[in-house]
Amino acid sequence: MTPQQRANFARLLNPRHIAFVGGADAATAIREARRRGFAGQIWAVNPTRADLAGVPCLPSLDDLPEAPDAAYVAVPVAAAIDTVARLAAMGAGGVVCYSAGFKEAGPTGAAAEEALKRAVGDMALIGPNCYGLINYVGNSALWSFEHGGASPGYGAAIITQSGMLSSDITMSQRSLPMAYMVSAGNQAVLGLEDYVDVFADDEAVRAIGLHIEGLQDIPKFERAALKALARGTPVVALKTGTSAIGGALTISHTGSLSGAKELYQSLFERTGVISVTSPAQMLETLKYLCVVGAPKGPRVAGFTCSGGGATMLADHAEGIGLEFPVIAPNAAKGLKALLPSIATVSNPLDYTTPIWGQFERTKPVFAATMQAVGADCALLVQDYPLPGLDGSKICYQNDAAAFAEAAKEQGLPAAICATLPENLDAGTRESLIGKGVAPMQGIHETLNAIAAAADWTAARERILGNPPAPLRAGTVSGSPQMMTEGEGKAWVKAAGLPVPDGRSVAAAEAVGAANAIGYPVALKMMGEKLAHKTEMGAVIVALDSPEAVTRAVQTMQGRVAASDPDAVTDRFLVEAMAPKPLAELLVGLRCDPQFGYALTLGSGGVLVELVGDSRTLLLPCAQGNIETALASLKVAKLLAGYRGAEAADLGQVASILHEFCSNILESEERFKEIEINPLFIYPSGVMAVDVLMHRAG
Repeated sequence: MTPQQRANFARLLNPRHIAFVGGADAATAIREARRRGFAGQIWAVNPTRADLAGVPCLPSLDDLPEAPDAAYVAVPVAAAIDTVARLAAMGAGGVVCYSAGFKEAGPTGAAAEEALKRAVGDMALIGPNCYGLINYVGNSALWSFEHGGASPGYGAAIITQSGMLSSDITMSQRSLPMAYMVSAGNQAVLGLEDYVDVFADDEAVRAIGLHIEGLQDIPKFERAALKALARGTPVVALKTGTSAIGGALTISHTGSLSGAKELYQSLFERTGVISVTSPAQMLETLKYLCVVGAPKGPRVAGFTCSGGGATMLADHAEGIGLEFPVIAPNAAKGLKALLPSIATVSNPLDYTTPIWGQFERTKPVFAATMQAVGADCALLVQDYPLPGLDGSKICYQNDAAAFAEAAKEQGLPAAICATLPENLDAGTRESLIGKGVAPMQGIHETLNAIAAAADWTAARERILGNPPAPLRAGTVSGSPQMMTEGEGKAWVKAAGLPVPDGRSVAAAEAVGAANAIGYPVALKMMGEKLAHKTEMGAVIVALDSPEAVTRAVQTMQGRVAASDPDAVTDRFLVEAMAPKPLAELLVGLRCDPQFGYALTLGSGGVLVELVGDSRTLLLPCAQGNIETALASLKVAKLLAGYRGAEAADLGQVASILHEFCSNILESEERFKEIEINPLFIYPSGVMAVDVLMHRAG
């Protein structure tokens, strides 16, 4: 976003006047601006109507009294392009382009969208093909349908790529405090990256929610997300959809392991973005962050008035990294004196019904427990009764008030959650927000939100303490060209990874090469159609004599011919047999056109697809990131010295791989893909046993 676009976006966000251009859709947008409480000037532009929603129509933009701060455009494609050009010429601030039929409609529409981009000038344009913009804090709207939502003066800025999802969110019955809603549409001018960047500067925005189908500029998103992280504004992302990223690389194992999902997850991890998997989880996480903020750590003081509720809390928390610290004996003694005799001192604590609803009894219990466990946050489970069956509601309200006061006095983020999402009515939700308590809906959603918020705190400290080097967009193009394994190993060796002593020879020279290397040896046929040699019968190992090598050449020629006659070549790699390792890793690097180079680490050898154990890191990354990724793999148990075996030095392995990746990034030669499977791991080193490389076309 240029400085002028940024200034114009501010005009679009908080307009003094709005011009609505179109027919029935524009009339709906006028009504929605009024619903939001917009108090500025409203102008309607339509040459054939007398009025739009009661606003007298001007025949053309030329009849406007001045350039509008904001314009809502809902006219056919050609007219939309002309309208945008005229608005730009007269100095308008920004446009919500509801009009459809652009890039989403195919090649002709894509050409029209390019024309729209040329017409926009320095204006801020949302869309086209979008629902629009709602400013809940400043009470303005350029929105295409009826909408809900409210703001206490702060809240979440939500940007979606789905218009219907954005509408659904405004209608949600969850009492999420809202600051802004943007339906981004085709993102012809402004992308999700731009919105994150600008909303990170807004004091009213306590968290940013994103629905992502695909990002346009990965390095730009990284910069914006790190800016939000530095300013203490959490970003919560719901990534949906599939991508063709890496589709040309399906020939390799790495291509199947490191698809769009893994690349986005790696991006989120390096920038501190909270990743969620459902709209409900996104809204609950945003609600928690907006109302109470992120806790300092994962230690929770939990309360229920039911043993079953306490068990559900403990069961789910165990698998997501939350802790319910045990109450020490000395503290337990004092707490027991505050509880009924039937209660058991524990965390989560079932404080039992004999003191239920008694403020003067429950507040000391809540306070003592929070203090005893050294809590980072507090959680109370309450499912409120239905209207007409709510004679006991005062008891819930008394306990909620006691809980809120106890948490406030200790400075703890506090949440009250209903086991079932629907068991927290709107009045109760609003009352809790007024008390500074997050009204959460669903035990799992609540615990997931708390865990994500606590993880964000830790990630923020870690990332800001050692910020990642900027990502570089991919620069390779064309179809990949496979190198022979001999060529690949020569390059890998030059880049810093040891390889077995080997020779690339013709069949007639295989015995001589084996004699020079020393037995035992491995024999491999090399060729363009032999990417996966084992499946083609193009690998024979542990050959211990000249006669064995001769037989292996003949056997291999027959096997490969039986599999695919066109795959047979007279190029062989003869190598020394590598010693037995502690473990085998897969190490893959690939250059993606959006994300640049990415490193995939996983269980190697035959386990690569059987176990599916892998981690992906975007490059450049720190050596510590590689070491952490290695330690997270299932194969890490073998690396640590399983059942008395020697242990590998993970720090040394990470250092070797980090240097290797750095050399690749600095190399003048560009590669589509490098797969090393397996990389043998030893107590004091590594060895690349098999290498598959594709040079950029």
